[in-house]
Amino acid sequence: MDGLLLGAGMLLGSYILIYYNFIKAVPCMSPINLKGKTAVVTGGNTGIGKMMALELAQRGARVVLACRSKEKGEAAVYDIRKESGNNEVIFMTLDLSSLASVRSFATAFLSSEPRLDLLVHNAGISSCGKTKETFNLILRVNHVGPFLLTHLLLPRLKANAPSRVVVMASAAHRGGHLDFSRLDRPLSGWQQELRAYADSKLANVLFIRELATQLEGTGVTCYAAHPGPVNSELFLRHVPGWLHLLLSPLTWLVLRTPRGGAQTPLHCALQEGIEPLSGRYFANCHVEEVPPLARDDRAARRLWEASEKLAGLTKEGSLDASPQPGTPSSP
Repeated sequence: MDGLLLGAGMLLGSYILIYYNFIKAVPCMSPINLKGKTAVVTGGNTGIGKMMALELAQRGARVVLACRSKEKGEAAVYDIRKESGNNEVIFMTLDLSSLASVRSFATAFLSSEPRLDLLVHNAGISSCGKTKETFNLILRVNHVGPFLLTHLLLPRLKANAPSRVVVMASAAHRGGHLDFSRLDRPLSGWQQELRAYADSKLANVLFIRELATQLEGTGVTCYAAHPGPVNSELFLRHVPGWLHLLLSPLTWLVLRTPRGGAQTPLHCALQEGIEPLSGRYFANCHVEEVPPLARDDRAARRLWEASEKLAGLTKEGSLDASPQPGTPSSP
């Protein structure tokens, strides 16, 4: 019995050490009030995105939840309004796998919202599920769609500078390697999907690096934020039911809550004084160095040019050549 108690005590002590050193999230300490500001959060109906949207709403911001599912998006709007006491939370349809949907969202937003102070690219996928496409679905949702959305909304961000763009990154970028000869090839099997996810996260980091270069002097800054190991739907949504039941207790023990995962993205979105760090990668509310592949300026520029083609922007030119929208109506 004594041996069992000793073993249990050692396990508990080890878990506490691991929790406080690797799992527990460093909190965002910014006290900033967002009254009069407008934020767009993609995938804001669940997980980290919902927690970010809630925090922004509690600080007084007008928050647009840009989500694929109308039912889930409107349910999240109801929850966030109720918990925050802020009725300036709305839903707008956005499916990042469809470039037409991205353009439709941008048109609707620019015609109805006079401000944009914060663009949070939170939505993402790690698997194609049962969907079969003729393109790289993971890269489309995690990178190409956000790239196009940034392009289309940038004039509004510049008009309301200082403003920010935050992309949800991941430590998985360290395993990424971009093959520019086959960026958009369709995926087959979980091994290709796993590689494609890491590649898309590397694309996120390189995109933010090049975006910061192009936005220098505009008052718009941008950051790649790693939320840490989080218990969210991102990976478990495609796990078989029986395995989901088996893994759920374990994920609760060793992964952060979505609220904890939202802390570093919130730091990038809200913390004053980090403007000189535009284009950098953050983890645990601090700048973290990335491997050589993720800070290769030539690769970042090459990815930018490839992304313009994949997003159908080659005829429109660079981000600076974005068409200016007409005068928006009041929200």
